[in-house]
Amino acid sequence: MNIAELTLTAIGLAMDAVAVSIASGLSVKQLRLRDAFKMAAYFGFFQAIMPLLGYLLGLSIAQWVDAYGGLIAFVVLLALGVKMIVESRDAAAERIHSPFRANKLFVLAIATSLDAFAVGVSFSLLQTGLVATVAFIGVITFALCLPAVWFGARMGKSVARYAEASGGLVLIVIGCKILFWPLLVPFIFGS
Repeated sequence: MNIAELTLTAIGLAMDAVAVSIASGLSVKQLRLRDAFKMAAYFGFFQAIMPLLGYLLGLSIAQWVDAYGGLIAFVVLLALGVKMIVESRDAAAERIHSPFRANKLFVLAIATSLDAFAVGVSFSLLQTGLVATVAFIGVITFALCLPAVWFGARMGKSVARYAEASGGLVLIVIGCKILFWPLLVPFIFGS
């Protein structure tokens, strides 16, 4: 795998994490730099570790994740998205629940990196420097997610009233994309 292919793979794998980073930035009233770094670090770490796990665990587990990974990610993102929308409608709760808590970051990072697990299996078939490859994927994800959180927070200033609900809606859309896009591709682009 050459550097151009690796870069495109890393960017493609990072896109779900970038979208969730934007949604998370939308859902907070005041973004702290520490929180943005924490989210980018979680996403970068899991985008790096999941291909490594896919590589190490092999095809039998990857087939299961391939079969159910989209459904798992969909359910997790749908649940988090609905929860964010419900919380945004609660007039009694003035504070917005932080998406930067470790437990939420862990779940989001796993949900957005399941596709990286399956990609890791293909790495076992290629003559690729595994450590350098997974490190590169993690760095690219971190580098894209950090400004994405900031961008979402800046957008959130102008739509503060609807910020958390918007973030929840984005998570639901990402979950739907993860679940339904593989089913639609053959119909859109042919077999």
